[in-house]
Amino acid sequence: MNYYRHHIFFCLNKRENGEDSCAQHAAQAGFDRCKSLVKAAGLAGPGGVRVNKAGCLDRCAGGPVAVVYPEGTWYTFVDESDIDEIVEHHLKGGEVVERLVLPPNVGR
Repeated sequence: MNYYRHHIFFCLNKRENGEDSCAQHAAQAGFDRCKSLVKAAGLAGPGGVRVNKAGCLDRCAGGPVAVVYPEGTWYTFVDESDIDEIVEHHLKGGEVVERLVLPPNVGR
């Protein structure tokens, strides 16, 4: 058994050189929303869900991005309702939110 059932990492990287990055696309707000929803649902902690900040995940072109492990499902999101859907369907229910999955060919 894994220590966490799901571990979600949000890229919060900000590029100082002006290149596009997740921080320019409300990544912090997505992280904050997810962490709040997970905690409110009683999912946080061992055996449940861990919500973490990450530096560059090198998929900037799809930003903002988050990745859920152990599945390795990459998501892109644009607003609170997208985060709500990821929490409700994937982190609670174990079902991938297909419409938010980042295509595998999207990189930096």
